[in-house]
Amino acid sequence: MRALPDATVLHAFGRRTVLTHGDALCLEDTEYQQFRAMVRNPQWQAAAMQRPLAERREIARSMRDASKTRGELSPALWADVDPAAALQLLDAAGSNTLVHGHTHRPGRVVLSATAARHVLSDWDFDGDAPRGNVLRLTAHGVQVQPARALDAERA
Repeated sequence: MRALPDATVLHAFGRRTVLTHGDALCLEDTEYQQFRAMVRNPQWQAAAMQRPLAERREIARSMRDASKTRGELSPALWADVDPAAALQLLDAAGSNTLVHGHTHRPGRVVLSATAARHVLSDWDFDGDAPRGNVLRLTAHGVQVQPARALDAERA
């Protein structure tokens, strides 16, 4: 396994598919974009790594708690991918298919007459409402399959 740069163009089945985390495309979430810029800054990262491990863990826990609290807002209030930015990314990559996560809104979103984005589900198999989907890229396009169906295939 190796980490892919964000964004990556996948060449398969004679098509170009753009894979991205998706967070950079949520332009209306200015608070998150400021946070993203901060934590990706090499100087901030170097300073953070100078802190004792226990302090870094406490900071991370605090950030996760704040994110969870923020995430408890109505999903209707969450910022989503900016359609114009998504189309610009696809155009630059010579693609009409975008696959991303981050927004916690799984599904297919039509961007134009020829372009669409496929949003990955998050994974949580605990509790009463387990969730998690797998996207399969085939010669026929993107197919969504519940992860639990994969277990049934293997049985």
